[in-house]
Amino acid sequence: HVQLVESGGGPVQDGGSLRLSCAYSGLTVRGNCMAWFRQIPGRDREAVARIDGSGRSIVEDFVKGRFTISRNHTKKSLYGQMDSLKAEDTAMYLCAARSEGTCLNYFRARDYLYWGQGTQVTVS
Repeated sequence: HVQLVESGGGPVQDGGSLRLSCAYSGLTVRGNCMAWFRQIPGRDREAVARIDGSGRSIVEDFVKGRFTISRNHTKKSLYGQMDSLKAEDTAMYLCAARSEGTCLNYFRARDYLYWGQGTQVTVS
């Protein structure tokens, strides 16, 4: 049974920072590709950043330079450091995992099998 639980969201001022965490369990492949997505009401769920088991990461252009993704296999956790936040970053942020290791061409929500419930980030 795979479980992903996000934390770290909340209200933040424009220009501020937040660190998102995702604690996971039940993933049997150490190198599962994992990702942060965000969901803005009325819009499709979009990938923010993804990382494979070796630590290779891909960050989408709209947050490049402001979002850092990392993971700790020992702690079974995925992290997302968000800096220089803007109002348009307001969204529900979700942790996701694929059943396989590669991340390179997988940026669509349908490519990910496991999902957390999300943590709300509100920038004002």
